Amino acid sequence: MCIYDDKRENLKTPKNICVNLRHLRIKQNVDKTESVDNEPMTKAREINQSARVRARRSAVQALYQWLLAGRPMSVVIAEFEQERKELKKADGEYFRAILTGIAANSEQLSEVLVPFLDRKPAELDPVTRAVLHLGIYELLHQPEVPLRVVLNEAIELARMFGAEDSYKYINGVLDRAARQLRSGE
Repeated sequence: MCIYDDKRENLKTPKNICVNLRHLRIKQNVDKTESVDNEPMTKAREINQSARVRARRSAVQALYQWLLAGRPMSVVIAEFEQERKELKKADGEYFRAILTGIAANSEQLSEVLVPFLDRKPAELDPVTRAVLHLGIYELLHQPEVPLRVVLNEAIELARMFGAEDSYKYINGVLDRAARQLRSGE
């Protein structure tokens, strides 16, 4: 990750991701492709960090609803997209991707969590379970999301939606899981 200071100089750390702190945007996976004229083009996906935060926030609410109501995830996603104003400013593509991924891999995510929990996943309250599933999903299936972002976002979501000290529990579980799942970071 190359981090620039305000003057856009003094690279701090190397990698393929560049963060411009002034505009809070991340450029990822710059791919070279050819245009119709066979001239090289650069295609960069810019990610607005606040849109990702909103996507995660809405995803936890959707997961909570999915866990309690037991309805298909596609129905929950459609409801959120039609009825929630906050999704207009969120990264809708990321919102859909993490929810469909979590729903498709729910059993696997629970199995991965088991060694790091002090109880069965089914015994966790729905908010804690939703935040942990989101965190584990990002650790396993979103390698482009830095480890610190996964942990910090999960802690903030737990503080926002969870019980008073649930963020401490979630931090401990995800920290232990991250050491094993992403030992290289």
